[in-house]
Amino acid sequence: MARASSRAGIATAPLLAPAVLLLLLWMIVPLAMTLWFSFQRYNLLNPAVRGFAGFNNYRFLLRDPTLVPILVTTVVLVLAVLALTIGLGTVFAALFAREFRGRNIARLLMVTPFFVMPTVSALVWKNLFMHPVNGFFAAISRGLGLPVIDWFGAIPLLSVILIVAWEWLPFAFLIFLTALQSLDEEQIEAARLDGAGPIAIFFFIQLPHLGRAISVVVMMETIFLLGIFAEIYVTTAGGPGIATTNLPFLIYQRALLAFNVGGASAAGVIAIVLANVMAALLVRTIARRLDV
Repeated sequence: MARASSRAGIATAPLLAPAVLLLLLWMIVPLAMTLWFSFQRYNLLNPAVRGFAGFNNYRFLLRDPTLVPILVTTVVLVLAVLALTIGLGTVFAALFAREFRGRNIARLLMVTPFFVMPTVSALVWKNLFMHPVNGFFAAISRGLGLPVIDWFGAIPLLSVILIVAWEWLPFAFLIFLTALQSLDEEQIEAARLDGAGPIAIFFFIQLPHLGRAISVVVMMETIFLLGIFAEIYVTTAGGPGIATTNLPFLIYQRALLAFNVGGASAAGVIAIVLANVMAALLVRTIARRLDV
């Protein structure tokens, strides 16, 4: 048996090697180039001035007084969207797990925002809902006699958080709804016979059952939310000031607006380190939960 598996491994190794090699090149080459340029003096506005810069790009970036607020904005954006999508996702999943008329249509409508491109959803929210003159929210405020809110001027970060949360809520909802469908209905029926109401069932039966699903959603959403760019670019362009500038948008500013390839690469390395630190913490948290 061991000999057969060994022969099978030797026979399949040449078939797997090209795919593994291509995957390694696809990951390592961009990372190596980013590290290389982060130590280079390379600005496209003055390509003649080139050479080894040492840690000057990192030193200049770390001394930038806007770096800490940008990192804080990046973390706040991720954590706020996670809180909204997980909180609302669990509630909607519990509601949609119950039988009611038109449930399939309601589920379809609930999932639809996830298939809208980020640029399109940002444009819709900016011009159709949050516009201070012609927006839907402005019309409601005027109809109720309330002051109109300039969303992207007064509360820009909250506006971006709401847009991104609207996009990612269906993802969390689908994962949680799938997890609830694996819940034994006999537990819920027994709880109802004991006099438990919907709220008690949600907090003491459904929510504990969603523990692993919540961990998976946190890990997967965090990976993607650290790279949020289109929503910020379309709505606020990182402003007012740096109120909505996160790390990916800072890299865009350094690379494509300032043409500073070395500085943008240094910011990219910092983004990679931040993503790996958060991913490591999340993986360890999930591993502990799965071992329980």
